[in-house]
Amino acid sequence: MPLSASKFAVSLAGCLLSLLALQALAGVPAQCIVPAKPGGGMDQTCKLAQKALGAHALQVSYMPGGVGAVAWTSIITQRSAEANTLVAYSGGSLLNLAEGKFGKSTTSNVRWVAGIGTDYGMIAVRSDSPYKNLRELMAAIKDKPSQVSIGTGGTIGSQDWLKMAQIAKQSNVDPKSLRLVAFEGGGESFTALLAGHVQAVSGDASEASLHAVGDKIRVLAVLSDARLPGALANVPTAHEQGYDVTWPIIRGVYMGPQVSDADYKKWVNVFQHAMAQPGFDEDRKLHGLYPFAMTGQDLTNYIDKAVINYRQQAKEFGLVR
Repeated sequence: MPLSASKFAVSLAGCLLSLLALQALAGVPAQCIVPAKPGGGMDQTCKLAQKALGAHALQVSYMPGGVGAVAWTSIITQRSAEANTLVAYSGGSLLNLAEGKFGKSTTSNVRWVAGIGTDYGMIAVRSDSPYKNLRELMAAIKDKPSQVSIGTGGTIGSQDWLKMAQIAKQSNVDPKSLRLVAFEGGGESFTALLAGHVQAVSGDASEASLHAVGDKIRVLAVLSDARLPGALANVPTAHEQGYDVTWPIIRGVYMGPQVSDADYKKWVNVFQHAMAQPGFDEDRKLHGLYPFAMTGQDLTNYIDKAVINYRQQAKEFGLVR
């Protein structure tokens, strides 16, 4: 009896996953590059993809530098046609594109494969911090900005900086007076926070969820429209505390610009199949991410619009090159 179109698509995607596993056994597993150091949201993105596809089919490697710029440049100039190399991206990557931090690159310089989850911004302090909520933290910053250092993944213009800049602006604090300490990703920011090198972190909810388990940090606010489920369920939104700031962050993977249409479509189908599996939602939750699933041309259109919106926000702070 012939397969229906939908059953054929599922069967095809299943075969593609099997093909990836066979390639891995032959010594050529696919690779997911984390464009940051271990422990942050980019790391979680690749590890979620690895969980969905299988550890034997997808290996995780690290290429930190320039808050994603080193990996981006490597893929578009030296590894543009590698059919089994994926790179993690986030909303921060799209903001970098919008601000010109990836040189003259545009969204068309890579092939956008999949968006596999969404994250949200958050502001956190150590659990023994005197600041119990976002208003208390901002009051301290307004009083003595030089005495409250804030860890961020990236320098001025990064998404972590822009989150704090928006909150500062609504607190009548000059964003230029903020004492920000730039790190190569959220993992380093939280390490610095726990060591007492910074007093607060502007980062992502997925990163905070990993550290919140041991009660070593206190998340003051999540930058979402409503409270988030899971480990941060009791954390109020910034909006609840009087700040009209939300910051959703999609996460996913892209490929080099010279990857063939056939290989690109293979990966799009693989991720479509993987995200449709019954256990994927739970795996995504365990990696601190929230529902978002988009692939191929639909994702590319979404990203094009997102970069335009980021550019408009960045212009408000004079960040566009």
